[in-house]
Amino acid sequence: MDLVTGLVDGAPIVVLGLLVLSLMGAAAAAGVALRARGDRSGGGGGDAHGEGQEGYLVSAVLGLLALLMGFTFALAVDRFETRRSLVLEEANAIGTTYLRTQLLDEPHRARISGLLIAYTDNRLILAKANPGENRRLLAENDRLITELWAATSAAFETIKSYDFSTSYLETMNNLIDLDAARKAARQVHVPTEVFVVLLVYLIMTAGVLGYVMVGTRGKWTSVFLLGLLTMSLLLIVDIDRPTRGGVREGQGPMEALQKTLKSQPATVYDRWRHEDAKAAR
Repeated sequence: MDLVTGLVDGAPIVVLGLLVLSLMGAAAAAGVALRARGDRSGGGGGDAHGEGQEGYLVSAVLGLLALLMGFTFALAVDRFETRRSLVLEEANAIGTTYLRTQLLDEPHRARISGLLIAYTDNRLILAKANPGENRRLLAENDRLITELWAATSAAFETIKSYDFSTSYLETMNNLIDLDAARKAARQVHVPTEVFVVLLVYLIMTAGVLGYVMVGTRGKWTSVFLLGLLTMSLLLIVDIDRPTRGGVREGQGPMEALQKTLKSQPATVYDRWRHEDAKAAR
């Protein structure tokens, strides 16, 4: 089971595809050999009744395979959608926290605003990083989370007498909770047992096709079908790889947030404060 987990999670997608194709090809060849042996022994008369039974068998096997692959694909896509929705939720949480931070007094406002910008930058780099860089970026991520809460604790002394303090703490807590949620979502995969069953069923299906499909046209049809099945399996595996696959959740909301934070520094929100101060004079 650990070997299968390592292959699904870490093997290059091309290597994994070639391995699956090889196993299916071997099963199909075994089916062809078994059919040839039966024909030589006189059990392959090929009457209409027997051909009809073989047709029903192929339909049933492919139908069950489609059901199993559809179930596995749904599991992978569900996890992908969870990761994608969390990107938007986190972007909204960071943006809300940044806006509410502008209500704090200095130096807390500038300190927390800078940490939020640095945190956003790191989250974007982490989302697009290669697996070898994850450990360093995660350590930086955890450091920034600690710094954010430490800065919030320091700022709380100046706002704890206001009703605003509760909502601000809730906003910061939500940001930290979403950090943990995104980490957990990237560690959750389709269960390995599901991939094992799917792989076994694919191999058995290849054997059935090798046994049933006769003649040149039948063999080429089997090759084409096995290729399609392999592509479908590789797509499922790719979607299920949050940090290695080519299909990753889009970072559009976080990228838009990053541009907003850098184009609207904390000083932008001082406009009316300065004008009101001048008017008061």
